[in-house]
Amino acid sequence: MTAAALSVLGGTKSNAAGFSALAFAAPKLGMGETRRSRADAAGATIYRGGTIRTMNDAMPLAEAVAVKGGRIVAVGTEAEVKAKTGSGARIVDLAGRTMLPGFIDCHGHVSITALLMGFRNLAPEPAGPIRNIADIKRELAAYREETGGGRGGWLLGASYDDSLLEEKRAVTRDDLDDVSTDQPVLVYHASLHVVVVNSCALSLLGINADTPDSQGGVIRRWPGTREPNGILEEGAITLALPRLPQPSVDELLDLLDKVQDKYAAWGITTAQDGATRRPDYDLLTLAASRDRLRLDIVAYPFFTHMDDIANGDIEMGRDYNGLKFGGVKLMLDGSPQAKTAWLTKPYEVVPPGFTADYSGYRIVEDETAAQLVDNAYARGWQVYAHCNGDAAADQFIAAVGKATEKYGPGDRRSTVIHAQTLREDQLDLMRQLGVMPSYFVSHTFYWGDWHRDSVLGPERGARISPLRSTIDRGMRYTLHNDSPVVPSDCRMLLWTATNRKTRSGKVLGEEQRITAHEALRGITIDAAYQHFEDDTKGSIEEGKLADFVILGEDPETIGTDALRDLSIVETIKRGETIYRA
Repeated sequence: MTAAALSVLGGTKSNAAGFSALAFAAPKLGMGETRRSRADAAGATIYRGGTIRTMNDAMPLAEAVAVKGGRIVAVGTEAEVKAKTGSGARIVDLAGRTMLPGFIDCHGHVSITALLMGFRNLAPEPAGPIRNIADIKRELAAYREETGGGRGGWLLGASYDDSLLEEKRAVTRDDLDDVSTDQPVLVYHASLHVVVVNSCALSLLGINADTPDSQGGVIRRWPGTREPNGILEEGAITLALPRLPQPSVDELLDLLDKVQDKYAAWGITTAQDGATRRPDYDLLTLAASRDRLRLDIVAYPFFTHMDDIANGDIEMGRDYNGLKFGGVKLMLDGSPQAKTAWLTKPYEVVPPGFTADYSGYRIVEDETAAQLVDNAYARGWQVYAHCNGDAAADQFIAAVGKATEKYGPGDRRSTVIHAQTLREDQLDLMRQLGVMPSYFVSHTFYWGDWHRDSVLGPERGARISPLRSTIDRGMRYTLHNDSPVVPSDCRMLLWTATNRKTRSGKVLGEEQRITAHEALRGITIDAAYQHFEDDTKGSIEEGKLADFVILGEDPETIGTDALRDLSIVETIKRGETIYRA
């Protein structure tokens, strides 16, 4: 969140001149050869000899597929494809492997993932090396030694998760003071909705007992006092972020390359940058102008930049050499695992220092949420809304209802992001309004035990990511990992959606399990639909982009327990191999 976000959350209005000065200009693209122009000029290739699952209901399986100029030119039997393609095509034998459309990461934060790659990884196993607070201290000390004092004098860590520490408590300033008392330390919570800083950082930032809580955020205090304990939630994070040292442009571009390499190794051909801030926009447009995007990236600027976008010359839905702007992203609450999501009923175990009726909190008032949705609908923009708690979802659904009544029905594909605690009645309303859910279903593994025992309790916990309820209503849906919260490995989405097993091996909400094919829809054709790209992506059909993933196994025939261990053999973007095992 930027300085503009503080003015919005504080209920004030930034002046028009300030917004105009920050107007989002379309990236300036060179006229020379690019990856996409080379793809357009590529000759014909025929893939055959394996299982080709098209995700096209009209032709679920094919014997062969032909590609030319970065697009699919024929799909069907081998004889049909060869006859349509003609002689001279390169033949690729799949050797019994399985080809699918390229996976689509339909909600994540590519830019922030790149930035945090320069932080020390403090994630719990299996995403990182952390089991307890002593491990965090050890890793931060190692980061100091390996970097010669950190970045710009700060020791920076990311993805720490108190719910999975052996101590089962939050890290505080006292813990980080054990690492250093003479240089600032900051660590991001895995949810990205909380940071923790040490005493040196609090002093540097001017945060003390007299500092008021930020609008839409909380400075946590020691019990019975107003003295900050180092934990900054939601809007309070903005007190720290402007003071963090920033990597150079070239360093950021290199980090973005590394993120794309990881995504490609997971079979992803289209990624998302949700809640794009001004620095993220600068990075992505620069990468596009320098032909550094091997993946397609769909960006959804943060709601605080709505006027910036409107005053600029960006065309929504236009491909800028791999970068597209899809709409706008709202944030209406926080994180369930950090207990900042906005619920209609209290948390099962209330965090220390809060009353028994604590149920999280809103980010904006109802009137503000309604006005933001109205502004987007008036401009014809797609709206994404971060809603983890059911109270936040109520707020968004009501805002969509008002805007729909004003502007009439339409194909807007408004989307509830994360949608962890959607109720049955909310799904009914969403179906009527044409609102899609995008589920962070890997929560069932990473925090399933925590949700059941501490966050939501057994009954509500069993309903997180209610996929079966969604499918039973005939609704379209998507699956996502919300990188950098957890790695954007789509195999984990397939495994969690079909198994719903927690870290302890217990099943969380067996009645919400879905099939492997249904899970695949959430990262292929329905994911393309959510981005308004189902005419060019998401299935293997003539005329669509040649975006493929080749797997060592068939996800629809192997046991669901094996889905998270699928072998990614090759990832192909517009006919070009961008990853090979």
